[in-house]
Amino acid sequence: MGKLAIVGTVAFDAIETPFGKTDKILGGAGTFIGLAASNFNVDSAIISVVGGDFPQKYLDLMSNRNIDISGIEIVKDGKTFFWSGKYHNDMNSRDTLVTELNVLADFEPKVPENYRDADVVMLGNLHPLTQMSVLNQMTKKPKLVILDTMNFWMDCALEDLKNTIKHIDVITINDEEARQLTGEYSLVVAARKIHEMGPKYVVIKKGEHGALLFHDDNVFYAPALPLEEVFDPTGAGDTFAGGFAGYLTKTDDYSFENMKSAVIYGSTLASFSVEKFGTERMQNITDKDIYKRLEEFKSLTQFDIELA
Repeated sequence: MGKLAIVGTVAFDAIETPFGKTDKILGGAGTFIGLAASNFNVDSAIISVVGGDFPQKYLDLMSNRNIDISGIEIVKDGKTFFWSGKYHNDMNSRDTLVTELNVLADFEPKVPENYRDADVVMLGNLHPLTQMSVLNQMTKKPKLVILDTMNFWMDCALEDLKNTIKHIDVITINDEEARQLTGEYSLVVAARKIHEMGPKYVVIKKGEHGALLFHDDNVFYAPALPLEEVFDPTGAGDTFAGGFAGYLTKTDDYSFENMKSAVIYGSTLASFSVEKFGTERMQNITDKDIYKRLEEFKSLTQFDIELA
């Protein structure tokens, strides 16, 4: 069984969308990544930090999904990272209302001994120096290192980010971030420039318009499944990354052809994540649900055509 080390936030979110609003609920990049990857029965661990206010039931939820939580540090007298946001009617744009770093401000990830030889390392969206510190703790070179980042780090830690990017195999970012990182509007040109920074594979997420996978001169596009209702897009990108990383860890095949399947699995799981607030939908997915939705993806993208 493949071994997957995940670093990312485990947090509280409070979300408002046109469909309603929540009080503090379970969130965080590490949480969404871990729950998505757990659908592949891999040996995974989340490396993060929470405060003494973090409920035991949430830790139990992760353990019950066979996620190792020994890498989640609990600061008894601290408060858990909290983010609050409000989505606009188009559900593609949002306003951040509150960001409280709390215990995350002093977070120094400690990779558990038995995950320092992980096959795959998934670096969730954190400060690039924090991401790099995880790689420096690995006792052997991982078969695959995946990094997710955002425009915030491009604004305030660009050189650190570029240095960390040199050490990874796959980067997952959205189209706006790819353009900011490279200064190129064309995503094909942007992907080429990111390749030159170090990563062999570039995944550019386009939200409701799917995702693009680039490797050398090869390009693959996976659409997003058209959904009747999108309740909450929070964590969809992290869920995509978790499905992508979980599938690759399980199959132990890091070729471009298999990456295509990983992108489809990531998109499939992300399509579940947006159907309810927070992690609620991700807690109850069955293998049957995933199989049925994969069939929908297949019918969406396959066709026969007579070429003259």
